[in-house]
Amino acid sequence: MDLRTYTRRYAQSDNRWAICNFLGTFAVYFAALFLAIRFASTWYVLLPAGVVFAFAAVRLYVLQHDTGHHSLFETRRQNELAGHLLSPFTFAPFEVMKQNHNLHHANIGNLEHRETGEIHTMTLAEWQKAGLWQRLCYRLYRNPVVLVPLGAAFTYFIRYRWPKNSSQFGALGVILHNIAIVLLLGLLYQMAGKQGVVIWFGFSFLGGMIGVFLVYLQHNFEDTYWDRRPDLNPAEAALQGSSCLDFGWFFDFAVANITLHDIHHFNARIPCYRLRECHYGLPAEYALRRIKFGEALHALSLKLWDEDSKRLVPFPA
Repeated sequence: MDLRTYTRRYAQSDNRWAICNFLGTFAVYFAALFLAIRFASTWYVLLPAGVVFAFAAVRLYVLQHDTGHHSLFETRRQNELAGHLLSPFTFAPFEVMKQNHNLHHANIGNLEHRETGEIHTMTLAEWQKAGLWQRLCYRLYRNPVVLVPLGAAFTYFIRYRWPKNSSQFGALGVILHNIAIVLLLGLLYQMAGKQGVVIWFGFSFLGGMIGVFLVYLQHNFEDTYWDRRPDLNPAEAALQGSSCLDFGWFFDFAVANITLHDIHHFNARIPCYRLRECHYGLPAEYALRRIKFGEALHALSLKLWDEDSKRLVPFPA
């Protein structure tokens, strides 16, 4: 059996699992937010509740990501509706997010279309030709201390207010999305005051940092895949150019299996609640490499794609 045939077994949506994930994640999201606000002065309740809230926010984003692939629920209409409902809680306007993410899938591993990726990667040759100012900007951009916190703040709170291609894929939807966020914040302010809004923003920011960290690791590791046409191999780009993060079952569950990104890129029709079963049930001849936490931290030091060695490498000495 070839890999494409194998993965099709799992590319079947099930509304029962979808509803459990959808409603269950929202229940945890609101319960954790309530506890964090209710016990704001008690740090040993506030911090755990805030962390749970942050992971629930990440999980909502992954569920919205699945609705963009029309894989979470059984019908296109159900997925579109769910995607729009999730939008104010993920800060991501649904239609534009969906279209831009589809461009990312279409150009995975393509050195000639790096603009469709979430995190920009220079080649070693480009670095060697770059001037001082360009090198300095890229160094700052790829520094984890800058990339993760500032990247999260910029992406979720600023850039998503008017994402790239908004005028092409749905300007009205972006405007309505931003109005919905303002109304949501207004409701929260009426119910919990300034403290509630600050707690919501603070732990949403933590969720954004977790999200940026995961997005970085999805395609930035030593033996990832980049190439140029006509040599670009889409299947190899999907499997080798995307990671499987092996941080344990509980972490996979907490982030709705977005850690199993290789199989997702190979077949985006597999819903998140079937990804783990699909990946760990792979026949031996298709066993894929998994990245442990230590290697994931090491990947943060890799900055440039070396086209000769076909490796992601650190900055030259």
